[in-house]
Amino acid sequence: MSINQTASARDVQHGLLLMTLAMLILLGIDATTKFLLDWISSGQIAWSRFFFQILFLLPFVLRHGSLRVGRRLWVHAARGILIAVGTLMFFTSLANLPLADAISIFFVGPFILTFLSAVFLGESVGWRRIFAVAVGFCGALIVIRPSLEMFGLVSLLPAGAAFTYACYMALTRWLTKGDGVAVMQFYSGVFGGLTMSLALWLGGEADVAILTSVWPTMSQWLWLTVLGVIATLGHWMIVLAVRRVGAGMVAPLQYLEIVGATILGLVFFGDFSDPTTWLGVTIIVGSGLYVFYRERKLSPAADARAEGVANP
Repeated sequence: MSINQTASARDVQHGLLLMTLAMLILLGIDATTKFLLDWISSGQIAWSRFFFQILFLLPFVLRHGSLRVGRRLWVHAARGILIAVGTLMFFTSLANLPLADAISIFFVGPFILTFLSAVFLGESVGWRRIFAVAVGFCGALIVIRPSLEMFGLVSLLPAGAAFTYACYMALTRWLTKGDGVAVMQFYSGVFGGLTMSLALWLGGEADVAILTSVWPTMSQWLWLTVLGVIATLGHWMIVLAVRRVGAGMVAPLQYLEIVGATILGLVFFGDFSDPTTWLGVTIIVGSGLYVFYRERKLSPAADARAEGVANP
């Protein structure tokens, strides 16, 4: 029986709430990155994000003596590499795209994740959720088309980031069956940091603009620290949400980040999307909200079925 069938109403509500809060918190990463890109390369910002994640989580894993992962080490390594590549692609896109456009394109990810959750993780994904995610995917395509015409191939970078992030989330769901949250996030930081360190070294040798390094000022270090705190806390909450209710169920809630991104982009960066983009964003957000409503409506029924089986 899948996790979606056995999760209690409280687990579902807590999981959806954690994912919603995580999406709102993680907006700080995107806004802070877009602000810092005037002085620091996307590669160095990505490296800093993993550096501070390691720094913040090391005391937790040392305190509990839980650094051993055995044969799962390759999965942790894969997660770290995937999130590093995805972070670099997305941060690079922010240098060229409006914040709301980049995040909207990124949200082809839930469609990919829902597919991966059903095929590779055996999670129950009903036809209504598949339909809602497919509608959201169509909304993302509406956003991509005008962005591609205006900004060129850079508009596809968030889509590439979405694919790597969906794979990262699928591996996250698989790992939650055995490893603790602190260990998972620590190792994603370690392997993500190693990946970005190698990329910065090679990029510096080849003089690649997005992989150059500078010594930040004190205020820039402060913003990089804030970015690291937000990233660590937000992804910790995502792992907790996935552990409670499954990757497929929380995937569409990522769409809620678009609302905040649109507001932040308008207030702080003067980005205002065209009517076609707004149409796509409306479709995306609507599909995500429908799934949220649907899962909350179904969770009491799931509890009643579980009680009926346990107490005949």
